[in-house]
Amino acid sequence: MAKSREIFVCDQCGNESLQWQGLCPSCGAGDTLKRVSLARTKPERRSLASSSGAPRLLSQVTEADEPRIATGLDELDRVLGGGLVLGSVTLLGGDPGIGKSTLLLQAGDALSRATTTLYVTGEESLHQVSLRARRLGVAGDSLQLLAETSVETIIAHAQGARARVLVIDSIQTMYAADVESSPGSAAQVREAAAALVRYAKSSGVSVLIIGHVTKEGVIAGPRILEHMVDTVLYFESDAGSRFRLVRAVKNRYGAANEVGVFAMTEQGLREVKNPSAIFLSQHAQPVAGSAVMVAREGSRPMLIEVQALTDDAQSMNPRRVSVGLEANRLALLLAVLHRHGGVSTAGRDVFVNVVGGVRISETAADLAAVLAAVSSARDEPLVRRLVCFGELGLAGEVRPVPYGEERLREAAKHGFERAIVPEANTPRRPIEGLEVVGVERLAEALKHAF
Repeated sequence: MAKSREIFVCDQCGNESLQWQGLCPSCGAGDTLKRVSLARTKPERRSLASSSGAPRLLSQVTEADEPRIATGLDELDRVLGGGLVLGSVTLLGGDPGIGKSTLLLQAGDALSRATTTLYVTGEESLHQVSLRARRLGVAGDSLQLLAETSVETIIAHAQGARARVLVIDSIQTMYAADVESSPGSAAQVREAAAALVRYAKSSGVSVLIIGHVTKEGVIAGPRILEHMVDTVLYFESDAGSRFRLVRAVKNRYGAANEVGVFAMTEQGLREVKNPSAIFLSQHAQPVAGSAVMVAREGSRPMLIEVQALTDDAQSMNPRRVSVGLEANRLALLLAVLHRHGGVSTAGRDVFVNVVGGVRISETAADLAAVLAAVSSARDEPLVRRLVCFGELGLAGEVRPVPYGEERLREAAKHGFERAIVPEANTPRRPIEGLEVVGVERLAEALKHAF
């Protein structure tokens, strides 16, 4: 019998130490080092490459497209970059109850019609999965189910079933026999994921893994877990909203930050083909404090409404609150507005919200946020059917943003008649039905917006 050795592994970051310490030397967390017993076995050397041999020149490597498998959900395929790549490992994270298992059960049912698919559950019994599938209307005539938590047993069943797609729900419930610690610990999550990655690369099986998230919103377990897999997807949703966003934060086979939009219904997740329609409020009359911008999420332009509310401060310190935009960015924009736009918000609370629970990280939302704040402060609506985008500099200049013409064409497609954009983003050829106003300074934008 192989002898074992003991190490201490941090539950937060996965750092290993030879002796116990009060604080993790890597992340600084307190009382997170847990004792783990490891067998003294020589690790098996396995190559992740499909073939080995002598080194070759990059120019001599033949280019070949990676075969992909359609998941049956166009929005999920968009986020993945066109479908599942054979031999890839995809990690899906999100808050409890947001719909991770529902999404992969629906995708697994669609995949099983095209190729052999094995759905492994470590959190529910087969009867519970069957009840959920019946509620969602998933037939599952060709989808194979397995209730198991041992990684070695799962891989053996996958090999026996000749599965081409393997779904793991979830990685925190899996355990590797070599590691003497409870499932969900940093060491178990790392070793279980490593075993699945080795199996995927050596056999060409596509593996989909569900991962729980911590209260900070990151996937639970060691950070190395996200580095081991090929694709990392996050489920996002605003509290109380029925809409779900699947965002790719890492993708070796497609564009990062690509977004897929779903709506949660009684029959499960349904794709939203036209996301711009759900992020715009349907006002019968123009209202103050509302501006529409064109954001670009991955390769998709989307019309998004930015709302602002200014009111007399209820305390000595005026509040600056933003939902969907960076709070520090809002304070910077209000300073630029005062200095170069002549509109002061001193002594007033300013609240900015992005409709639909979307989080916008690009600076193209600067102009929309400022115009919405001015509209609310003046209690005067913007020009009817107006769309705007652009980055604001500290000198009051309106700076261009990428893909300006594509954003404008998306606005024209939805019936907008006027656009205020940076001068450098004005199209060379007129866009039918859309009047484009190019501005260089914030003062110019304020003049054309009202």
